[in-house]
Amino acid sequence: MKKFKIRKVLDGLTAVSSSSSATAQPGTPRENDVVPETLQSEHFQLCKTVRHGFPYQPSSMAFDPVQKILAVGTQAGALRLFGRAGVECYCQHESGAAVIQLQFLINEGALVSALADDSIHLWNLRQKIPAILHSLKFNRERITYCHLPFQSKWLYIGTERGNIHIVNVESFTLSGYVIMWNKAIELSTKTHPGPVVHISDNPMDEGKLLIGFECGVVVLWDLKCKKADYRYNYDEAIHSVAWHHEGKQFVCSHSDGTLTTWNVRAPAKPAQIITPHGKQPKDGKKPEPCKPILKVEYKTTRAGDPFMVLSGGLSYDTVGRRACLTVMHGKSTAVLEMDYPIVDFLTLCETPYPNDFQEPYAVVVLLERDLVLIDLGQIGYPIFENPYPLTIHESPVTCCEYFADCPAELVPALYSIGSRQKRQGYSKKEWPISGGNWGQGTQSYPEIIITGHADGSIKFWDASALMLQVLYKLKTAKVFERARGKEEKANTDIVEEDPFAIQTLSWCPESRMLCVAGVSAHVIVYRFSKQEVTTEVVQLLEVRMQCEFGEVDSPDPGGEHTPTLPTPGASSSPQETEPPTHPSVGSNSSDGPRDNIPCLQVRSSPLKQSPGYQVELVIQLVWVSGEPPQPITSLAINSSYGLVVFGNSNGLAVVDYLQKTLLLNMGTSELYSPSDPYQRQPHSPRKARQPSGAPCDSNDGSNTSEDRCKSPTSGSTSPCNSDDERKQKFIDKVKFKSRRFSKTVANDFAKMSRKISSSSEPKPDQEEKFQRWRSLTCRKRFCCMNEGKTAARMSQMNSIYRTKSAPITNAKDNSFSRSRSSSVTSIDRESREAISSFYFCESFPRKTDSLVSPCVLVGTTQGSVMIVALSLPPSGDQRLQQPVGISSCGTLARLKGGILTMALLDATGALLPPSYESWYDPNASDEEKEKSRRRRPASPPSSQEGQDSHFAVLCSEKQAKVVALPSQTRIYKHNITETSFVLRADVVQMAGTNCIACFCANGHIMTLSLPSLRPLLDMNYLPLTDMRIARTFCFSNQGQALYLTSPTEIQRITYSQETCDNLQEMLSELFTPVETPEAPNRGFFKGLFGGGAQSLDREDLFGETAAGKASRSLAQHIPGPGNMEGMKGAASGVVGDLARARVALDERGQKLGELEERTAAMMASAESFSKHAHDMMLKYKDKKWYQL
Repeated sequence: MKKFKIRKVLDGLTAVSSSSSATAQPGTPRENDVVPETLQSEHFQLCKTVRHGFPYQPSSMAFDPVQKILAVGTQAGALRLFGRAGVECYCQHESGAAVIQLQFLINEGALVSALADDSIHLWNLRQKIPAILHSLKFNRERITYCHLPFQSKWLYIGTERGNIHIVNVESFTLSGYVIMWNKAIELSTKTHPGPVVHISDNPMDEGKLLIGFECGVVVLWDLKCKKADYRYNYDEAIHSVAWHHEGKQFVCSHSDGTLTTWNVRAPAKPAQIITPHGKQPKDGKKPEPCKPILKVEYKTTRAGDPFMVLSGGLSYDTVGRRACLTVMHGKSTAVLEMDYPIVDFLTLCETPYPNDFQEPYAVVVLLERDLVLIDLGQIGYPIFENPYPLTIHESPVTCCEYFADCPAELVPALYSIGSRQKRQGYSKKEWPISGGNWGQGTQSYPEIIITGHADGSIKFWDASALMLQVLYKLKTAKVFERARGKEEKANTDIVEEDPFAIQTLSWCPESRMLCVAGVSAHVIVYRFSKQEVTTEVVQLLEVRMQCEFGEVDSPDPGGEHTPTLPTPGASSSPQETEPPTHPSVGSNSSDGPRDNIPCLQVRSSPLKQSPGYQVELVIQLVWVSGEPPQPITSLAINSSYGLVVFGNSNGLAVVDYLQKTLLLNMGTSELYSPSDPYQRQPHSPRKARQPSGAPCDSNDGSNTSEDRCKSPTSGSTSPCNSDDERKQKFIDKVKFKSRRFSKTVANDFAKMSRKISSSSEPKPDQEEKFQRWRSLTCRKRFCCMNEGKTAARMSQMNSIYRTKSAPITNAKDNSFSRSRSSSVTSIDRESREAISSFYFCESFPRKTDSLVSPCVLVGTTQGSVMIVALSLPPSGDQRLQQPVGISSCGTLARLKGGILTMALLDATGALLPPSYESWYDPNASDEEKEKSRRRRPASPPSSQEGQDSHFAVLCSEKQAKVVALPSQTRIYKHNITETSFVLRADVVQMAGTNCIACFCANGHIMTLSLPSLRPLLDMNYLPLTDMRIARTFCFSNQGQALYLTSPTEIQRITYSQETCDNLQEMLSELFTPVETPEAPNRGFFKGLFGGGAQSLDREDLFGETAAGKASRSLAQHIPGPGNMEGMKGAASGVVGDLARARVALDERGQKLGELEERTAAMMASAESFSKHAHDMMLKYKDKKWYQL
């Protein structure tokens, strides 16, 4: 608690010290005098919550057959524990060394992990967040294998030198008992036997230890006599050993693909040698060698033949064949192909006792990128349906969005549609990994995560209550034709691989409209429907977006540029003099430049669309005079207006998806009105238009960040240098940037999409690397697109809306759009001002307005925020027939750095979300449509004269500002960072009000109050180590956030103090009190003649009294932070105390119940014995000895 209070004090000092940067405009009242702000620093606290997805780069696995918990270790030192669906846990070794082996203390709520840095750790799983109790670091020997017998506290550690050490897992101290390799093998071999690859005790005799050495020698060691009973020699290296449960036989797997079966008492030669996948020669010679059998397990059944399960061992002539798991049962051999290489496998059995019939029922197979469970009890060995969210990486994630507190009906609607997409043929049995209990959290609002992928698919996930479950999968690639071979591949592609990859998306949860932008410069609008339809022709709109540099006509001096459309088909673009006559039939001849050709071909055959998201409109940017279209950097949709707006480095386009027409296609520079102090004029002396896209804007970042925030008109009337000198300086500077940055930028996103495996340049400092990426992300490679025409292709599908535009990070991956043109140089691309964000709203577009009207805020990569006013026809039939009017209203504000997010507040400080149209089924009857179609009420319609009633919230990579409307006066300004830059910013709801949440490249997470921009939280959480984090980090409402921490895993965090306080209650429990199954009955004759399992008092052998102390220099004991004393002292909070008390009470009650049952059983047994003894005494009381 003290630490918590200190943090709050520091937060207060931070707020005071930064008050100078969050300043009010002189002459205006401070807004917090008018708008009360309830958020304080006490409302914020940062912590990780849960991690979802497949463990990245798995290396080992273990299973507790009583608790039914699976543990997976990774090469990065992470531990992932899985129970029933929804029960997951993540923990991390501090060293980050690879986990080479895991061993459960079965039904004890503890786990031993062995790491590649020669350390072993004991984890306590009886708490919701597991912690290390003890650690032991070996100094002189490398750990190769561990074995912990069932219900034993002595852990065997095999080493690279061939020695075996013994550790007490209760105290984590070494025993003085050591099995030296030379004593084990003696004269059986003349050389060192190699590392220990296997240790196990005889199932029927705990005093006999089987030791396998890599060279092929196996030794049966007598622990009591401290000598080898038998030695078994084979010419091939050993990979694994497995016992028969009776302890009379064992099986070894070898590097030549053979399995050798040995009788314990016949060490001279194997009882059987088989090569499961070897070709048997007819002349009786030895089979051809096969690949190594990496692991074998030998499991017996009471009623039938035993199972032998193995991995590897395939013939060498099976080149290119996928990894296989082989199941041998009786005379049948089943070879099960896997999608990925096998890391490890375990056979799940009914009993934890090794000396009983095992009765295997399933095999869990850990693959490099998947987890598979095979049902051994059904014919054909079907797999179980996996309940865990392990398919996040099915295709690489390219973008991610997080929506907390969604409409309640969304999750059931998506689940009902997605349930029809499930595969068939799964096992009918329940998922066998069923341990643990769900948390008891009170968090009840729905949460949805949307992930876009490199193959063009989009997945919707239910993320409510700290769980994750896939709801629905949409495949956007179905809209396009697929090239069947390399010879058919279109030469108009601008990406070599993954042409359907999702670049950014915009979603409106209320109307269920979805809009996605792909890397091939295409936008698809989807509409949600519960009915299946067949679309004969997919409707297509081709847009020609072009950046012309010379002779750009200035807008009218009045400051209002109104390029409205007289007819839906007319051109509204000042860039283009005449629209193309046949936009869908472009020129792609070998002797001329490509023109009016899209990058992808929309399918011409009928499209069957299942219930769910269905295509409404496809928008494609086309090649212009040999130049490929530039990637789309921002995107937004509004269902109330029926508009989609998107932008790139050439400008922006507005599309009416109801009328299927292009409304506006305007260059970025044309958005500035002529009286605008921020307007940029071209610096190039060129006059004639060039066929290839030249820079739209010469303000390219050659000025410093301070200079770029000043009005370019100040001091620009009398240039001190000639145009040529200015141009030369500009070229030199950008060339330097281009040489330094371009390769890094190209490589980063390509790695994620499997394009470029490694960079030939040395890696720069991470902070510098991301600064480069940010500066280039929306200016580097964008092509030209302009006018679009409607090609008759219609399909009933879904549309999109979400004014929350994706941040600039979604434009990140420029390697996707590799321009093949040499005419558009990197200098030109650098100088362009790209569109970075949009926000639909109903406000005051002009200073003179007294009534609110629909408009869209447009943010650019150079910090400008412009307003575009919209004039919408009345709803109904007129909306479908009359054109939408659009007018540019000039610049609202200018900030340092590219604009990331924008929002609108009313006079009370409440967020004014964009208007939306409630969802209706587009395929339903007209009556049902009219019942459900209703537009959300607009904002209050008027503003009193001279009084501001709206506040625009603007956030860039460097600053945040609050601007009053309609006066367009800056009320507040806050410099977020001077030395770094913001990667992601969102205006979010928190504790009933709003704030700005920011994630910086230096790893800091910050929140600012609204509207006064007071710093509330500033914590150094996550040093930026990967481009993936920058690309996928996103905030949501109620203090939630997430990012992709690896290519396969999503990490969720919270910045809410309330959620942190309730986290212990919300997390799932791994350990549940379960009674250990009874040991197998030895039987009368086995007990009489000693044929049963022989027990061993290991304490007498390994304890300090008998074995002495181990060498102190051999290993170092490190007390863990999670030992019981440490946990009691470190734990705090009423919830934690109650949870611990409840668990302790449950355990105590369980133990008392067990004690009571045992006592009653003992009393009944004593009574029975007394009665039988009395009856026998009466029977033989009066008989003589010779009568007995």
